[in-house]
Amino acid sequence: MSLTGTAFLYTLIVLSVVAVVLPLALWSRLRGPRIARAVARVVMVLFAQGTAVALVFVLVNNQNNLYDSWADLLGTGDHVQEAANLGADGTGGISLKRLPKVRQHFTDVSGPGMKGVRVTQLKGRVSGVNAEVYVWLPPQYGEPAYRHHKFPVAELLSGYPGSAKAWFGSLHAVNQLQPLMRDGRVAPFILVAPRMNLLAGVDTGCANITGTVNADTWLSVDVPKMVTDNFRAQSGPAGWAVAGYSAGGHCATKLAVAHPDRYRAAVSMSGYNDPIGERNSLAAETPALRRANNPYVLLRDARTPPAVALYQSGQPGDGYEAATGLAQVAKAPTTVHVVYIPKSAGGHNMALWKPQVVPAFRWLTEEMGLLHGRAGATPHARSTGGSTPAELASGTASRAGAVRKP
Repeated sequence: MSLTGTAFLYTLIVLSVVAVVLPLALWSRLRGPRIARAVARVVMVLFAQGTAVALVFVLVNNQNNLYDSWADLLGTGDHVQEAANLGADGTGGISLKRLPKVRQHFTDVSGPGMKGVRVTQLKGRVSGVNAEVYVWLPPQYGEPAYRHHKFPVAELLSGYPGSAKAWFGSLHAVNQLQPLMRDGRVAPFILVAPRMNLLAGVDTGCANITGTVNADTWLSVDVPKMVTDNFRAQSGPAGWAVAGYSAGGHCATKLAVAHPDRYRAAVSMSGYNDPIGERNSLAAETPALRRANNPYVLLRDARTPPAVALYQSGQPGDGYEAATGLAQVAKAPTTVHVVYIPKSAGGHNMALWKPQVVPAFRWLTEEMGLLHGRAGATPHARSTGGSTPAELASGTASRAGAVRKP
């Protein structure tokens, strides 16, 4: 039975009821030696506790989309076929334009929030990753008036541990954004959610690590190529954004800063800069990897500041300091928009990030110039480089770097 399937959930509910009824019915009716009766009663208690814990876990898992399968939960899932040395740009010197088109078969996905979502199993030709990718098409995609139109893309990254389906299930991205896309208040993005958990028991940190995993290339090369080969999608960087929460927020910022030739904008909710922010991150294993995958360091040391726009939201102690740090070192044409989230809004969970989906996509729509046919326009706001923490806290920094306090 599937870990997230309805059948398994209902089975646990039935077993939990049985586990409560069984002691009530048999506790005083047990016969035999005292030791046998004691053992039977202990077994009934353990059975009741075990089913209760399992039911609570499954309910929490289904609500937060932490684990997709038994392999993910048990740490036996491995989606990496090979991890060759792909060089600094993550392509291994391969001319991506010369690669044959990727033709994928998609199937519909069922479950809460998954209406219209399709999934495919993608074998990354460059990264060596073999994993699922979820795709949702905006309401305009199938309309005759848009039959020649190419749509912008938002790549959605989950946290660790986490499921690629979480953006659709727990964060209700489709339910929140579809009506706004219909009304023209949010650009009609194609939403793409690739698997992030590629190796058992560790967070890849969206890094390329020769011999271990090429997660950066999976996300920034193989997935975008598959999308542009199979759908009427704009090419990067003009029409591409990347968004994530927690570890996925870190990855979103890092990918955009490292690859301004592939992404125009990034959204990070409760993200961090130093990969060591996730204790199981492979990108935190050595000082060199930490530097190479730290967007703060990449921005600070960039000879040519990347033409990207960054949306950074966080609470004190959970993303806010990382956001303001980026704002301080950013130089034009890089822009950083910091959103302060008060502690009263909740903790590091889906309930905190769900209300941020719409504001983030409204920002993407405006920042990428998608409202009035200006798709791909270079981020136009002034740099936040030079803004001090005091200026940011008081809201006197430049428009793109000003701290917004809801």
